[in-house]
Amino acid sequence: MEAFLVEYKSVITRILEISAALVGLILYKKYSKTSAKYFIWFLVYLSIGDFINTYVYYIKNDGIFSFLKGTVFVNNTWWSTLFWKIGAILFFSFYYSKILENIKFKKVIRYAGYAFFVFYITYIILNWEYYFIKDFPIIRILGAIIVLLCSVFYFIEVLLSDKILTFYKSLNFYISAAIFIWWLITTPLVFYDIYNAKQDWNFIFLRWQIYLFVNALMYSTFTFALIFCKPDVK
Repeated sequence: MEAFLVEYKSVITRILEISAALVGLILYKKYSKTSAKYFIWFLVYLSIGDFINTYVYYIKNDGIFSFLKGTVFVNNTWWSTLFWKIGAILFFSFYYSKILENIKFKKVIRYAGYAFFVFYITYIILNWEYYFIKDFPIIRILGAIIVLLCSVFYFIEVLLSDKILTFYKSLNFYISAAIFIWWLITTPLVFYDIYNAKQDWNFIFLRWQIYLFVNALMYSTFTFALIFCKPDVK
């Protein structure tokens, strides 16, 4: 199992991620008149962002980016922070401000997104010397709170409306359930990342297993939902 994770964990995630994006593009016409079209482009954005994230593999062994050796870009932490921990949060605050109907919920999500962005810029400026060499747990935790808030607001709306009768046909329900589970499971791992620095391989392999499972669950859910669900019509 350990050898399998080392060899294939990233490959499996990329395949599932790209598959979800391709299915979204193939079915784009189906969702083109709904807010789901933004989600499809987000899946494409994730696929491209993760592809760019692999640039570090081409720095080693005289790869095409070997000229980056000795620079701050030798580590891809800065990019994963920017495109995922920041980009994904801003997208979900935008997306849920589109699909939520409760005005108060929409305002809370929108202003939470603005506040998160301002905090991110300020925090990065104040900690610029660390931006290229390590993750910032506070950003991950605050982002998780916003995503969980988006999901909870959506679930509340469903429970308090006629949508409860057909929730299983809604793409947004599966999106909300998938991201809720993903952030709920992965966020606590932030508090244990210190073990990576100590090279505790038992924890590292456990972490890889958890990420492989939740990534597979999330992207498989997205793919299934895009195929199975009907466009939400307001």
